[in-house]
Amino acid sequence: MRAAEAICHGAISVMNAMATGTGASLGVNLWTKARVTITDQGSFKGCNLTEPDEDVGLIETTARRVFKRFNVPRRFGALIETESIIPVAVGLKSSSASSNAVALATVNALGKKASPLEVINLAVDASLEARVTLTGAFDDACACYFGGLFLTDNTHRRVLRRFSLDTNLSVLIHVPEGKRYSRDVKAADLALIKDFMPTVQRGIWNGNYWPALTLNGLLYSSALSCDTSPTRAALEAGAVAAGISGKGPATAAVVPPKKLMNILDSWDAYAGRVIEASLNSITTTRLSG
Repeated sequence: MRAAEAICHGAISVMNAMATGTGASLGVNLWTKARVTITDQGSFKGCNLTEPDEDVGLIETTARRVFKRFNVPRRFGALIETESIIPVAVGLKSSSASSNAVALATVNALGKKASPLEVINLAVDASLEARVTLTGAFDDACACYFGGLFLTDNTHRRVLRRFSLDTNLSVLIHVPEGKRYSRDVKAADLALIKDFMPTVQRGIWNGNYWPALTLNGLLYSSALSCDTSPTRAALEAGAVAAGISGKGPATAAVVPPKKLMNILDSWDAYAGRVIEASLNSITTTRLSG
């Protein structure tokens, strides 16, 4: 049967959308690859090759959504396989990267055509249906698909501003032990910081996205009881911005090349691992099929 592959990249938060429905995300070059094979068995079978114990409901739902969009007869189904270097449930947009890649691979495996925004919306619809996001994560999906920085209204799925950034900057990510899923976040926790988020949004709108990233991280760290020590260490060592990404617990730091080793040294004291990445400006692509 016909098969296709697609690759999509990850992202970090500049403004988490959970509190207000407006968010901003910044693409990084961590990747997720999806391979979709059309079958004649009428069922959808997902497999996460990198983390086999993780739930595969999102990738199965995404493929099913694409089939429904193109009115594919019910006698057909799909085998959906993903592999990734993006850690799951730490705030690095693994769900958006996965659903984007699966949506595009499924479209291509079916031999159909869809615009980038249609692919993104299919992925967002699937994420909401699978309950892996509170807001639809339209900002994450755009940043993962296109690269660069996107400020979006997630409620109405509108792009408010898009920025292309200095790709000479590096991104360091401290990933402690443990995971946090969207279902673990309580609305009452977010209510504590909701009134501060318009300040973050104005900063991004005016191009002051690095201070906004740091302020966003501090606010969400407070609301979600995340450790701010890695953020402080990174800023003291010369990062232009630092803060938890998404719901955490990962901390992302945007770093000038000459400060890279300083920040790596400053994080030696913290348990967990460090991922070195770069800003991404590569659009999600079809690989084969």
